[in-house]
Amino acid sequence: MSFTPAQRQTITWLVLALLGAVLVWLLAPVLAPFVTAAVLAYVLHPLVERLARRRVPRVLAVAVVEFAALAVALAVLFLIVPIMAKQLPLLREQIPLLSQRLNTGLSPWLARFGIDVSLDTDSIKAFALKYLDANFEDWLARALSSARIGGSIVLTIVGNAFLVPMVAFYLLMDWEALLQRVAGLIPPRARARTDAFFTECDEMLGQYLRGQLLVMLILAAYYSVALALFGFDLAVPVGVFTGLAVFVPYVGFGMGLLLALMSGALQFQGWHGLVSVAVVYGIGQLLEGFVLTPRLVGERIGMSPLTVIFALLAFGHLFGFVGVLIALPVSAVLVVAVHRVRRTYLLSSLFRG
Repeated sequence: MSFTPAQRQTITWLVLALLGAVLVWLLAPVLAPFVTAAVLAYVLHPLVERLARRRVPRVLAVAVVEFAALAVALAVLFLIVPIMAKQLPLLREQIPLLSQRLNTGLSPWLARFGIDVSLDTDSIKAFALKYLDANFEDWLARALSSARIGGSIVLTIVGNAFLVPMVAFYLLMDWEALLQRVAGLIPPRARARTDAFFTECDEMLGQYLRGQLLVMLILAAYYSVALALFGFDLAVPVGVFTGLAVFVPYVGFGMGLLLALMSGALQFQGWHGLVSVAVVYGIGQLLEGFVLTPRLVGERIGMSPLTVIFALLAFGHLFGFVGVLIALPVSAVLVVAVHRVRRTYLLSSLFRG
């Protein structure tokens, strides 16, 4: 059986893509910090280029942009951890009380409809005592001491904390040179088509990532301030988590809503907490759906929420954390490829008859 040159070329690219996927699957733990750094560099490089065009020395531009990004990440971390350290004991004390309130209030109401529900308050209390220690520092110390230093989760986290910024720094310093080297590997006859293809991918993915980042930051600020105005003790951690979690459409918002409902039920008596959450999250959904996402992300990216969810879950299942990082870039390439194949099909004699 003989193949045409075009068929042989297609088979070659498919085999290379398969080998690349297998390599990523085998080296996923090793690749994680490098892929994380590459994603970080991709998001930050427009800011570096903007500073470089204003005649700021490149090394200074890279240092300033990366330092600002790390400062924001550390600020969020230092904002949430102390609050959680204070609120975990409160959560531990309130969970058994909440289960008792549900038993005495909700169970009789459900019984009228023939639904027999009764919570085991003793088991819930034992669970809270086991997993929510009153001393956050002791819990953290036990978690760290339980990690083996040889295969070491601790060393992995600490090592990646230094490795990711370092790799991102070198990638940002050599970004244009790296792109030119990759472009030099493309056959000359295919460079025009390839450049147009990846330019379209970059525009779509760049608009999505940078626009979504702004949406996340604005929503994190909104939910934190709004919940604080309604008197929530956990306003900042719950609000920040909800804002950052909307990166995964629907699922992230649902998790944030669940945390807010739990926080309101634990802190407030009656319906104040639940009504407050309904108002804050209802307005937040309207703000995100009708104002922020259309203006900052745009409707032309071609990646529906279901596409994003499926890509994150599928790649995460196949490749772990590295899969989550590469899900959107690979999906952007696939979406553009599918659009081009569709346009070619609609213009072909096969479709036109």
